[in-house]
Amino acid sequence: MQFCQFEMKKYVVQALKDLGFKSLTPIQQSVLRNVKENKNIIAMSRTGSGKTHSFLIPIFNALDEFDKSTQAVIVAPTLELARQITSVAKHIASFSGEAISIKSYVGGTDMKREIERIETNPPQIVIATLGKLVDLTIDENELKIHNAKYFVIDEADMIADSFLEDTLKISEKFLNAKKMLFSATISDVNMNIIKNFIPNSVVIDEIGNDELKISHYLIPIRYRDKDQVLFDLVHIINPYLCIIFVNKKEDCQHVYEMLKQNGYDAISIHGDLNIRERKRIVNEIRKLKYQYIIATDMVARGIDLEGVSHIINYSLPTDYEFYIHRSGRTGRMGMDGECYSLLSDVSYDYINLLKAKGITFEYVDVKNQEIVKTKTHKSYREGYVDEALEQAKKMIKKPTKVKPNYKKKHEREVRKLRNNIKYGSKRK
Repeated sequence: MQFCQFEMKKYVVQALKDLGFKSLTPIQQSVLRNVKENKNIIAMSRTGSGKTHSFLIPIFNALDEFDKSTQAVIVAPTLELARQITSVAKHIASFSGEAISIKSYVGGTDMKREIERIETNPPQIVIATLGKLVDLTIDENELKIHNAKYFVIDEADMIADSFLEDTLKISEKFLNAKKMLFSATISDVNMNIIKNFIPNSVVIDEIGNDELKISHYLIPIRYRDKDQVLFDLVHIINPYLCIIFVNKKEDCQHVYEMLKQNGYDAISIHGDLNIRERKRIVNEIRKLKYQYIIATDMVARGIDLEGVSHIINYSLPTDYEFYIHRSGRTGRMGMDGECYSLLSDVSYDYINLLKAKGITFEYVDVKNQEIVKTKTHKSYREGYVDEALEQAKKMIKKPTKVKPNYKKKHEREVRKLRNNIKYGSKRK
């Protein structure tokens, strides 16, 4: 589908071509076909399918560059996603002959300074986290959004899950705006909630038309140590960039320390880090300082990283729909991707739910420094002996005098020696 088949401003087309776009993705085509209808839009499309441009293109097409009032408001669930959208919007705006004011409002910034800037130079396009938007529009009544032409919510299912009351407050501020909601997954419950506060809407579902090249693998843990299986897997895949997802920040630190101790370039990122630290880490990741990112689900929904070749689920997410967001970090923009999940203590009904979503899994195992296919999740025999581990246990005796945390320290020493016995030292 060529750009000429849709009415787009010249500078918008130039921006798309600058990124290497030769045609529009299915979600972009569907949104542009429906945007002129007198209806709001609820759009579902997989992560990495071009959702951001699907709402930015119509916003810029409708933008009056000479009208300096706020004409579009975009809400994101995390500060990382808000900044990411802002970056994409500023790229498009850079091709315009007229200056376009685009501002990002997220938590942890100077409210007084933001209000002063709004008074002197109100933004034409606002990208904000929901809490910050409530502060500026309702609590402080400084950001005037009532005449905006577009109101967009990205990752709408998260908003419906946790921030419904604030979303309703903000939604009431828009008098005549076209409302558009986007997400990779929307549950039936959330869809009913969304339709209630976004009436007169058309639902666009392009999930089945997204051409993401992701191979999904399940590795049953069975009777083995999960950390050893993870390390063996990491040793084999040698990724360009890999995200290892965990469910708890404690696991984040645990896996990070294990990889660092064995010589891998790794970093951990989770919600307890302050804004400045998270921003620094994301910038370093984009500069390819690290090969492994250990992260909680904030990364699955909040950061778009180029070049992610592998995903590893150290633990499967509690909500099976988050699996889609996690795996969607790889296989983007026509590239191949692989997603490995360590399968332990989980109901196989969970896997069946994902299969019902169209995901095809292959059972594999890590043996003899190779990834090999297996027939079923029960293929790994009981009584498996890790010879390198047993040797390490014999070589490192437990201390006779007990000190605080001696068990964890002893386990780390044994694991490190086991890995050296099995693989030798890590080669950069």
